Amino acid sequence: MSNPAPPASLADIWVYLSATPLLGLTVTLVVYSVAFQVYRHFHFNPLANPVALSIVLLATLLWATQTPYAVYFEGAQFVHFLLGPATVALAVPLFEQLARLKRLWLPLLGALVVGTLAATLSAVGLASLLGASRATLASLAPKSVTTPVAMGIAEQLGGLPSLTAVLVVSTGIVGAATGRFLFDAMRIRDPSVRGFALGTAAHGIGTARAFQVSEEMGAFAGLAMGLAALFSALVLPWVIGPLLRWL
Repeated sequence: MSNPAPPASLADIWVYLSATPLLGLTVTLVVYSVAFQVYRHFHFNPLANPVALSIVLLATLLWATQTPYAVYFEGAQFVHFLLGPATVALAVPLFEQLARLKRLWLPLLGALVVGTLAATLSAVGLASLLGASRATLASLAPKSVTTPVAMGIAEQLGGLPSLTAVLVVSTGIVGAATGRFLFDAMRIRDPSVRGFALGTAAHGIGTARAFQVSEEMGAFAGLAMGLAALFSALVLPWVIGPLLRWL
């Protein structure tokens, strides 16, 4: 008579489950749900940003279980794929603000150009004064652009796309967490102005935060995010490339 197999440890169970691609998707959804409940518990305080908390929880989990990121991403890529449809869906609330957009297109265009260039040049200039390498400067330049576009711009400039991704997410989290306090301090009350500024400076994470405030604010943030990505992709290589060579 054979001896019964010993019970599997938690580590053995995790190794078995990690071979299933859907584990990454399930873990991502569960972790974000927990983070959002924490966010709700603190009455949607921007300092309790659910994206930031999710990143910390997921990184801790992957480190504790020694799970390679590539294994995790086999399942998490389904969430990544949905970023495209989610971005396109931003056009729905934006269409409802079409009448205002027609009236405000000129000041919005000016704000887009000034805001995008200011975010890029200030970051690159400050990092240069602190002695950052050329690769770091190139990675930092598109920090306020949505991640897929920012990584492409950084690669074209000679930067490190992986570093750019970290900087972009960090920028979005900081922008979403501090935007309300900055707007209040400067007595900026108009939702369209607040949304457009947040979308320009803090891309998708800032836009998500804007939608939690109001649909109008979210619509203008989504517009700014898309236009900033387009403007940056067309202009930054021509502006930052020569600047990096000069620095």
